[in-house]
Amino acid sequence: MSSILIKTYRPHVEALLARYQPQIGADLPGYRNHVYRAISYAMHFLAQAPDAERLVETAFAYHDIGLWSDGALAYLEPSEALALADNQRHGWGLDPAVLAGAIHWHHKVTPYRGPHQEVIEACRKADWIDASQGLLRKGLARSDIRAVEAAFPNLGFHATLLRLARDYGGSTLKGGIAVSRGIVKW
Repeated sequence: MSSILIKTYRPHVEALLARYQPQIGADLPGYRNHVYRAISYAMHFLAQAPDAERLVETAFAYHDIGLWSDGALAYLEPSEALALADNQRHGWGLDPAVLAGAIHWHHKVTPYRGPHQEVIEACRKADWIDASQGLLRKGLARSDIRAVEAAFPNLGFHATLLRLARDYGGSTLKGGIAVSRGIVKW
């Protein structure tokens, strides 16, 4: 039995992703479900803290968006820049340091230690769970991961990442190396 809270509709996430639908195009359903899976995991780690939810939703809506908005394999900085600009432009009032940190450190291999550790670390663990398709569980029960994956099917998201690595990098191998150099943090 699963113990993780799954919200199948998040109006803020839907509004954010709708803004970038023209850039993301046909990849949107897979990206959307990746975003929802990651939010589900992060909010579980944060014990559903209401004060963190809007920031986590925003961070995950933007965390990989530079892949499409900038066509960049080193997409963390473009993703951060868009999130920060939209936060300011639309007056969301999210702490820019936490928003940028959640995006910047979401591929960190080792645990994040530093300012805003609780939220940033929850986002980091959540993305690793989904990026590994549940091979890395970061303390979550397999049943929780299965429940989230059932609610938000992959819809080819991981295949999209491989395709973009190939398209932007010249080959899957070269693109994969470029991605690793551009986004993996220690």
